[in-house]
Amino acid sequence: MNKKILMDVIGILLIALVVVVGYKLSPLLLPKADLTVQPDQACDLHRGPCQVALPGGGKLEVRMNPLPIPMVKPFQVEVRIDGLSVSRVEVDFAGVDMNMGLNRPQLVASAPGLYAAEATLPVCITGRMDWQATVLVESGSQRIAIPFRFASAPHG
Repeated sequence: MNKKILMDVIGILLIALVVVVGYKLSPLLLPKADLTVQPDQACDLHRGPCQVALPGGGKLEVRMNPLPIPMVKPFQVEVRIDGLSVSRVEVDFAGVDMNMGLNRPQLVASAPGLYAAEATLPVCITGRMDWQATVLVESGSQRIAIPFRFASAPHG
């Protein structure tokens, strides 16, 4: 009888451990934000830079180079921010309909208001794929998310 109780307690503790670890790791997998700003849906990162007005009068521009955005080859990601004091900038690349793993480079300040990093998107074996590039900006104690959608062409 005592052995069964001990096994039940161990099982409950293991379940609690999994829940706590999942809760602690969830910010890594799902970008959390205090505020989400929706960009113009007509903007296509494959064709050129996209801009969005930030709360408080600032603006953000994101640019990829080269265009169109290549698959399985490194490309440059640049984010220019005007009118907002920033402590951290990341871009979270996520497959819209398919989990492609964690791909969130942290951008480094290369000039005042300009942040850059190199990124690589994995190829999708099914051909065309919809992506969401969410720019995550930390300013003070606030985290702002700006999601941009684009589609990759089949790898050839």
